[in-house]
Amino acid sequence: MKSCNPNSIAVHILELYEENCCVGQQFVLLCVTDHSNAWDSWRYDVHMHEAGLFSISDFAKYSRTTRDTLLHYDRIGILSPVSRGDNNYRYYSSTQLAVVNVIRTLQQLGMTLEEIKGLKDRRTPELCEEVFASQIEKIDGQIDEWVRARKLLLTLQKTIQSVSNVDESSIKIQFVPAEAIILGDLNDYSRGRSFFDTILSFYQSISEKYPALDLNYGVWGTFSEERIKRGDWIGADRFYFYNPEGQDKRPAALYAIGYMRGGYDQGDALYERLIDYINENNFEICGNAYEEYPLNEFCIVDPKNYLMRVMITVREKGSAAK
Repeated sequence: MKSCNPNSIAVHILELYEENCCVGQQFVLLCVTDHSNAWDSWRYDVHMHEAGLFSISDFAKYSRTTRDTLLHYDRIGILSPVSRGDNNYRYYSSTQLAVVNVIRTLQQLGMTLEEIKGLKDRRTPELCEEVFASQIEKIDGQIDEWVRARKLLLTLQKTIQSVSNVDESSIKIQFVPAEAIILGDLNDYSRGRSFFDTILSFYQSISEKYPALDLNYGVWGTFSEERIKRGDWIGADRFYFYNPEGQDKRPAALYAIGYMRGGYDQGDALYERLIDYINENNFEICGNAYEEYPLNEFCIVDPKNYLMRVMITVREKGSAAK
């Protein structure tokens, strides 16, 4: 005779009792004899349900969590079953459903399980209000960090996109709209101060002026009109970086724009090409030059493949007198 599936014993028993036949009675006896442990467990679960207790599987279902999560909660002492049955199964009470909801909610609010464990058994309205105020302060700080991170990502993305389709071999005269920048003070190269000294001073100065500002933006250099005209473009007059919160502007103007591959401070050939182009096309230098590296260590491994961009402020010759 075929044996029963222990998981469906109750259904078989009811069906066979309803048939009210001898074969059915024999079959019931066989099922109960062969699967007495499963039958006892089923009866015990029914009894526990009547007492308002749930097996770990049922409790996981009703609390919208998982069995593994409940086992972890038990191990760390944040939520343990109210009792263990004769079958050594874990049983939870209906009131513990609310406790799981408290734990899950506090986790979503950013608290660690260790912090929740310390609060759970001594929570009062006053203590919870204090904890919530602290969490709000933490979340506000995280929001500020994420907003700053988003601004940085957008700026880095925009910088890369600005050269996505450029002809690196060409030079062009183009009007470029103004853009907000963070501009440093004049660099001091006296007393043997190096580039590294000046860039450190720039970061220190900007950090003092803008304590909450992210300083991970790409830093570029400006050169005065006089220095470009005399062929002096080593060591920027000032450093700057693009930032929507900047109080200064890279001005809207006509620029002679050119590109070259190479590492930092290796742009002699590009500057010379730009000056030749300006002179040959009836333009003249009338403002600062801006030296930038749109493709740099953020997205290029080999410094020899960095992409340098120089923008020199120009105007048509004779236009100043008009």
